[in-house]
Amino acid sequence: MVMPEVDGLMLLRWLRSHSATSDIPIIMLSSKEEAKLKAKAFSTGANDYLIKLPDKVELIARIRYHSRAYNNFQALNKAATTAQLQAQKLEHTLQELQQTQAQLIQTEKMSSLGRMVAGVAHEVNNPINFIHGNLDHLQNHVEYILNIIQSYQQEFSQSIPTIQEQAEDIDFIIEDLSKIISSIRIGSERIRDIVKSLRNFSRLDESDKKSVNINDGIESTLLILSPRIKDKIEIIKKYGDLPLIECYPAKLNQVFMNIISNAIDALLENSKPPEKVITIKTIQTDNQKINIIIKDNGCGIPPEIQNKIFDPFFTTKPINVGTGLGLAICYQIIQAHQGNIEVKSEPGYGTEFTIEIPVLLNNNIN
Repeated sequence: MVMPEVDGLMLLRWLRSHSATSDIPIIMLSSKEEAKLKAKAFSTGANDYLIKLPDKVELIARIRYHSRAYNNFQALNKAATTAQLQAQKLEHTLQELQQTQAQLIQTEKMSSLGRMVAGVAHEVNNPINFIHGNLDHLQNHVEYILNIIQSYQQEFSQSIPTIQEQAEDIDFIIEDLSKIISSIRIGSERIRDIVKSLRNFSRLDESDKKSVNINDGIESTLLILSPRIKDKIEIIKKYGDLPLIECYPAKLNQVFMNIISNAIDALLENSKPPEKVITIKTIQTDNQKINIIIKDNGCGIPPEIQNKIFDPFFTTKPINVGTGLGLAICYQIIQAHQGNIEVKSEPGYGTEFTIEIPVLLNNNIN
């Protein structure tokens, strides 16, 4: 306790203030037995207090006791640290398993949708090609027959009362036939475009990287979602003149599907605004990247949850309506494309998602 220049309490404070010596057991030796001095030593951080010169047996016993206590404390502290690290590792592994499970579930759902869409497109494609391919022959045959009818009209309409009475009806039929064939042709071309878009959306045969037009993928997604949009939501398209993008088309279509579906939900579930609009814009930036911007004028996302929307299983939708998987998987897909996805939202003014992806990919993704 009593030393020149630095007394025992000052040294005790110094030892306790440094990490290397803060936990080491310290026994104070003093010839003073005042209770206040002992209390001050203990409050400063002493582990024990002996009156010098102590009995050798007692000193050794106390040193052994504090040594064991220190070693036990270190062992417990190490065990606690190890247990904490293992718990963190297990938690991280659990999160990875949950994310993997979520991605597998969503991927299977999208794969099932893709197979169904591809099957429907295939079944429709064959008969519509048959119809479209025979329209030219049908038109030629009809024109040939109409020419014969016109020849008969010119030669015999005046002499045969029956033909003369039906002449006006024949004129109408001749005029209407060309319109009917034209309508069938337009309808068959529309069905062929729809089939092409359905096949473009599913892309089940494209497991490798492909160079595609992103605008086509967005159009295919809008076609799939058209029954939900109908006349309720206005879609404003501002497509840029984009180069072909090297990507995994089916995965990016899945991103477009999730984000646009969420925008539709936000608009249809909200009575305001009366004019519901989704704006989709694509542009190429100067650094060999493209941006896809999807914006709605819905109710927006509250600021306190904006940093959670990409977390797996986070959802604001009711039970059995939302799973909280869609945006989490979108984030993973965009990250795997060496891209970035950001959200800007203001309550009452809508939400804007910006997806940035490079024109070329550096490696493969799973």
